[in-house]
Amino acid sequence: MKKIMLGNSDLQVGEISLGCMRMSELSTKDAAHVIENAMEAGVDLFDHADIYGEGKSEEVFAEAIGMNDDVRERMKIQTKCGIRKGFFDFSKEHILESVEASLRRLKTDYVDSLLLHRPDTLMEPEEVAEAFATLKESGKVRYFGVSNQNPMQMELLRKYLNDDLIVNQMQLSLVHTPMIDSGFNVNMQNDPAVVRDSSVLEYCRLNDITIQAWSPFQHGMIEGPFIGNDAFPEVNAKLQELAEKKGVTDSAIAIAWILRHPANIQPVVGSMNPKRLNAIAKASDIELTRQEWYELYRAVGNDLP
Repeated sequence: MKKIMLGNSDLQVGEISLGCMRMSELSTKDAAHVIENAMEAGVDLFDHADIYGEGKSEEVFAEAIGMNDDVRERMKIQTKCGIRKGFFDFSKEHILESVEASLRRLKTDYVDSLLLHRPDTLMEPEEVAEAFATLKESGKVRYFGVSNQNPMQMELLRKYLNDDLIVNQMQLSLVHTPMIDSGFNVNMQNDPAVVRDSSVLEYCRLNDITIQAWSPFQHGMIEGPFIGNDAFPEVNAKLQELAEKKGVTDSAIAIAWILRHPANIQPVVGSMNPKRLNAIAKASDIELTRQEWYELYRAVGNDLP
């Protein structure tokens, strides 16, 4: 699998990562199979969050791999904090407590990256900066990032940080493309022209922040996958056509579409099916032409001005 650097850090990782939200549903044996298979396929960044399975996903992960120094050094582990039941919390106290709890569950001394999970409008950036500095100085977190934040939210945070943000996780799939749509429709009086994220795609490219694409197979937030969905006949037909042409699955083509963008976007794939993950990982070997990329974009129903 091709490698990318996360932001301007020294973290070199496979260009596809594994989201571990559903790992809490697996037995230790099945989880071990998922993780080992992912590593063999070149997927070596594992994305966690303190709320996944109410912490159980991190526990199952650590138990499955029999966490030890040798295993730990072969992978990169990322976790997130800030979402609590009914509210968001970027307080220094919660950030520090959340990281300590994640480290205990993951049975490791450090995580490679920590992301703030969803924006907290009550955030006091000075307090976040203090928490980050404490975690960095103690060696418990190597790098920091955010999730679902717009440029001004990141700018406010960056004003007080001593370290750069290396990641911003944003929802992106073939059928969820607002960060791309507005760039095609500048100064137009149509719905795709509405800038919903303050040009986050361009901002992240300008500031060497890696966008990690979550839910790369979903339409909407929780509606379900678009692949194989009868509600999306044209894009599924085009995915199948290109899959047959290139000898891969339609899911691999959907991921290759994200990888084709020059922003070096890293898809976060949540499949707990080793066979499917292997098929998806082949996206790293697929090079879509410019024309093929646009054909897929238009097959969803997007009009070019």
